[in-house]
Amino acid sequence: MREKILAVVDELKRLKAEGEEFVFVSTDSVASLNAATSGEKSLSPAIVLPAAAISSPRPQPSAPLASSAAILPDASAVRAAPTKSSNVPVPSAEPKLPPPPAVTLPEGDKRARWEYLRELVLNCPVCKANLNAGAQVVFGNGSLDADIFFCGEAPGADEEVQGIPFVGRAGQLLVKIIGAMGLSREQVYIGNIMNWRPQTGQSSGNRPPTGEEMAFCLPYLQAQIEVVKPKLIVALGNTAVTGLMGPDTKRKLGQIRGKWFDFRGTPLMPTYHPSYVLQYGSNTVKRQIWEDMLAVMEKVGMPISEKQQGYFR
Repeated sequence: MREKILAVVDELKRLKAEGEEFVFVSTDSVASLNAATSGEKSLSPAIVLPAAAISSPRPQPSAPLASSAAILPDASAVRAAPTKSSNVPVPSAEPKLPPPPAVTLPEGDKRARWEYLRELVLNCPVCKANLNAGAQVVFGNGSLDADIFFCGEAPGADEEVQGIPFVGRAGQLLVKIIGAMGLSREQVYIGNIMNWRPQTGQSSGNRPPTGEEMAFCLPYLQAQIEVVKPKLIVALGNTAVTGLMGPDTKRKLGQIRGKWFDFRGTPLMPTYHPSYVLQYGSNTVKRQIWEDMLAVMEKVGMPISEKQQGYFR
């Protein structure tokens, strides 16, 4: 029975990685699985259907970049997300947020316009009203002359404390990937679709932002892109892709990653989020995201060494 339950969990994780947000499970199946898991003390008690989302893996120490194998670490264990009883808010048909803001940037150089925009976002009453207790609004940072704009989804626990995007485990991995490309974090720009960590009603755990939340924050992201004027955007993960390209229930990240799209006149490359690599860190997955980075390097005219070409083959 244990093997069958783990097989179900693996299939749910695979569906989530491909962009599926919901699965149909009959009442009888739920009852059978719940009864089957009640005696499995070695399994996490959170593995109870109908919860199908998988949260981030447990922390592991990160190692400095020493070779191509160190760019993307091995897969780590994951835990099941909170179940139906966990007070995770269910999106309502009624609007919970005001209409998206109209952002008009002032005249001036990049730094002056960015500083204006940063103050606007950090003091946005809607962003501040949706913060978790003790958290900060998170605004993008990096080079204002960057060729590459990395766009993530929403701040996590580490990010909302520090007020900086991508500083947790996924951020550390992203910095390693950027380093393997021959760049530093200071030479690229990193931002998020969201400026606050979506509330879950709990002290831990993450949830994807709603379409309404992403729509509200999108003008702030668009304004950052307008200031930086990058040569291209890298969309990290399905949520970032949805925020930039719009919702599409038929679109699967595994099918579109590595292909070029367009965001308001700027080339857009969808790829996996670093947290996905932390969860499913096979050499196949590592090679896929690295091939996307090679395409990015080629697009901006960066040199690619033979060693870089050979990573994870």
